[in-house]
Amino acid sequence: MIALYPRAGSAIMPLLWLAQYQMGAQTGSAWLPVSVIEYVAGQIGMPYMRAYEVATFYSMYNLKPVGRYVVQVCGTTPCLLRGSDDIMKACKDKGLVKGGNTPDGLFTLAEVECLGACANAPMVQINDDNYEDLTYDSMTAILDALARGETPPTGSQIGRRASCPEGGLTSLLEVAS
Repeated sequence: MIALYPRAGSAIMPLLWLAQYQMGAQTGSAWLPVSVIEYVAGQIGMPYMRAYEVATFYSMYNLKPVGRYVVQVCGTTPCLLRGSDDIMKACKDKGLVKGGNTPDGLFTLAEVECLGACANAPMVQINDDNYEDLTYDSMTAILDALARGETPPTGSQIGRRASCPEGGLTSLLEVAS
């Protein structure tokens, strides 16, 4: 992985990501203890503090043990205007607490900044999967499915493809000749 970058230090983000996944595979909780950050930094000749700065800046890195499912609720303006408070309420009603893990170790809840699906707001990212066009009910159903060990369908929960407008196209309906 280091060879893919012009300078070894540029590989810090993918190496931390890989290390976090390896921790998840070994311990059941994908997070980065200080010793792992120190190890990764040492592998590329980077001072530990620089690697720690990266790990603390990005919400994609977990600095304490997390549940099997990390539920990141987008709280920025587009999601807020389209109902992210209802999504957060659905999470709380299922026993998730912002910044904490559920007692069974299944879920961790975080409110994060933009996850990049503003046109399909509100949305959450759970581990590596995006769930978009959410409502209180659809979020509750997703959490219930995960708790049962099922894999709910990802993407738009109302059947949109990509960022098409709700209800289908309203312009550019003809094919250009």
